[in-house]
Amino acid sequence: MKIVVLKFGGTSVGTITKIKKIAKIISNYSKKRYSVIVVSSAMSGVTNELIRKSKEISNNYSDAEYDVLVSSGEQVACSLIAGRLVHNGLKSRSWLAWQIPIFTHGPHKNSRINNIYKTKILKYLKSGGIPIIAGFQGINNEERLTTVGRGGSDASAIMLAKFFKARRCIIYTDVEGVFTTDPKKLINAKKIKVISYEEMLEMASLGSKVMQPVSIQDARLNRIDIEVKSSFTNKLGTLITKKSNIINNKIITGISSTNNDSKVTLVGVKDRPGVAASIFRPLSKNLINVDMVVQNISANGKETDLTFTIKTEDLNKTKKIIKENNDINFRKLLFEKGVSKISIVGVGMITTPGVTFKMFQALALKKINIKVISTSEIKISVLIDKKNTKKALIALHKEFKLNK
Repeated sequence: MKIVVLKFGGTSVGTITKIKKIAKIISNYSKKRYSVIVVSSAMSGVTNELIRKSKEISNNYSDAEYDVLVSSGEQVACSLIAGRLVHNGLKSRSWLAWQIPIFTHGPHKNSRINNIYKTKILKYLKSGGIPIIAGFQGINNEERLTTVGRGGSDASAIMLAKFFKARRCIIYTDVEGVFTTDPKKLINAKKIKVISYEEMLEMASLGSKVMQPVSIQDARLNRIDIEVKSSFTNKLGTLITKKSNIINNKIITGISSTNNDSKVTLVGVKDRPGVAASIFRPLSKNLINVDMVVQNISANGKETDLTFTIKTEDLNKTKKIIKENNDINFRKLLFEKGVSKISIVGVGMITTPGVTFKMFQALALKKINIKVISTSEIKISVLIDKKNTKKALIALHKEFKLNK
């Protein structure tokens, strides 16, 4: 059986007109003799509306009931897609997680898929049916509905591709693929034809919103090639695959940027073993994601200045947590809003000297001041004033010849 998994995001199923359009895409794969498994997100805006309702009911809404509530959006979309396919003369029906079943482990709101029973779906495929499976959801060992994190329909599609040994896993969205940088921020952004899991994972975690980082990690661990393409055009998209499949002469593959970061600095922290853990432990418990971290030890070795970045929406909570933390001593607490993180990503920098110099020089020539620097094997990130974001993107895009 030649199986293909097609995943449609919220914008692809956002209206009845769009659902009719993607039904044609599904039909075309069926005509090509593929056994088609479809995974759908909720219609765009529906999940946010359900979350808003939960907050109106309670500011301490149960995580288990949250999963029941927000997973209902996928059920609606799947029924509408199946209904349109039946209207077009095809055999189709919707499937919810408990009907397959799809099993998960981990906490509510952020579970991971660990097993999918294949018998019913395989039987349905062999009968000529097209199953429309609700993404984003599963059931735990207590048979309670769970969800796998926002954007989790990608993870559902990737795990279905793994368990059913699909020939292809295609993520349909509202963009033509993965670009060298956000095309909404830079008109010269170019579509990337092929990108490695590692590069895509870095770009997703650094601000690129094409795919959820957890989903890319699942694809990497299970060696599932992913195609990202638009539901609205017939153009080729982007293939996400392993490094050995890529022939690329570019040092840098792409540039990511964020626009809602804040910088936090603790000045004169009494330096002792475990002080960093004392600072970040309560932040982690309150689900505050800490990103760039820089520590400077004083000349006498008794104090340290610790700087890190967070999302601006977490700033007030972070202030409160640090000020109430009796396990740390510091002289001053500084905050800065209006900063942006710019990151260059590329496996080519592993074997190419001078990349850091080129990046810093390009920014210096545009008189852009760097506040914080963070690096990994295939990424260099800098923190700059938010007002300079576009200027930095243009300079770096040109410096690394990404517009060619």
